[in-house]
Parts: sequence; C-alpha cells; structure tokens
Amino acid sequence: MPLDALIAEDEPLLRQALVAQLRRLWPELDIVAECEDGAAALEALETHKPDLAFLDIRMPGITGLDVARALQQLSPLTEVVFVTAYDQYAISAFEQGAVDYLLKPVSDERLLATRQRVLARRQTGNADPGVLERLLQQLARQPAAALAAPPLAWITASNGRETRLVMLDEVLYFRADSKYTVVVTAEEELLLRSSLRELSAALDANSFRQIHRGTIVNMKAVAAVSREDTGRGVLRLKQRSETLVVSQPFMSLFRGM
Repeated sequence: MPLDALIAEDEPLLRQALVAQLRRLWPELDIVAECEDGAAALEALETHKPDLAFLDIRMPGITGLDVARALQQLSPLTEVVFVTAYDQYAISAFEQGAVDYLLKPVSDERLLATRQRVLARRQTGNADPGVLERLLQQLARQPAAALAAPPLAWITASNGRETRLVMLDEVLYFRADSKYTVVVTAEEELLLRSSLRELSAALDANSFRQIHRGTIVNMKAVAAVSREDTGRGVLRLKQRSETLVVSQPFMSLFRGM
C-alpha cells in the first residue's frame, strides 16, 4: 500500500530540494503537504494524518520537536523522520533511540537507507510507539547552545505617526495582519512592521505560545484556558475582555499544563 508524507521545512529552497529528492528516490511516496513552519505542519497533520512526517527541527516558533510532541493527539500513527543540522549530541540521541533522521545536506544514500528502514518497519510491524517519546525526553535535557541569541526584551511598534518602545512584558498577544503584526497591550493596539512568522523566531518560547496560525499569546497574560466540544480552546485574558481562540491542532501544545 503506498505511503503518504508531510514535509515541514522553513527554508523554501531546502524544502523544494527535499521534495524533489523524495520524488526522484521514492516516487511511490505521495507528498500530501509542504509546510513552511510548525504552525502549518500542525494543521496539515490534523487534516491529512499522513504515514510519515519529515520535520525540520529548528523551525522558528513551533519547532519540529514541538510538532513531534503533538503527534500523540493529532496523528498518533504518523512516523517521524527528523531533518537536522544538529550537533553530534543530538545525532547520537537519534541513533540510540532508533529514530530516523536526515542530516543536512541530505545525501541520496542516507535518504535511500531511511526509505528502506521505514518500509521494513511497515512490513514487520516492529515500530515501538515509545521510541519517539523517549527521544524527545532525552533531547529536552540537552543544554541550550551557548551562543544562542537571547530572546527579545522589547520591540518598537507604531501608533499612527508615533513610534513607541514596548517591553515584551507589556504585550498580551500578537495578531497577524497581512504582512504586518498587531501588538496588543492592556491599553492599546500598535502595528509592528514584520510578519508574525518573523517575530515568532525571536520570542521567548517559555512565555509566548502560538495558539493559532495568526495569534501568539503571552502566557503570563492568560487567566484561564477552556476546551469546547469541537476540540478547540478558548483563552480568557487577565487585562482585556476579548477571548482568544486556540485552534484544535494547537491545543495539543498545551498538554500537561
């Protein structure tokens, strides 16, 4: 039976190259979604529930590891192949955990070997559902890179002709608006001249979480989270009257809270 797959890679040229490589070396594999970020990958997983997900680990905002953690709820039968430029520590973790990975730049030999292993597991039914969870726990203990850029502490946003300096602690949430981003504080809304996707890579993931393709919320500003019968969530804020919708795929990121 033919398999289908999702590709999640934030670099367009690398994504196109991997898609072309898969079509050349694994022509019977049906690529059902090509995703430019983790948010798109979550939604595509819920829609397609593919057999395979090729996930770039270092996507901005919602990473490939975040997407993998959400699989248990969104698409538990999807098998992960990580695409990585990680250091030797992480590669060793992949190999010990028997989880497939492709090291950038992806070689034909490595991709063919991954294809062979995936098909062998499918034929024998020897896949261990606990392998991925154990790997994610091990990677979570990996120390952050010493040279990693610190998260943003402040931004500049405009209100009409005035440009203001806004501390990130003041921000309740960010909302996408075409190619720009609306910055919402307790008192006002301002405009940031960069996209939500560009912004997400620089935010502190411990404080800011994406809850929708078009919304990132400061978790310190949230008063309560509830789940509707449809599976989507609703966030109530401490300092504003409006509520924020958490789309169903993103509710999986709140697991354990």
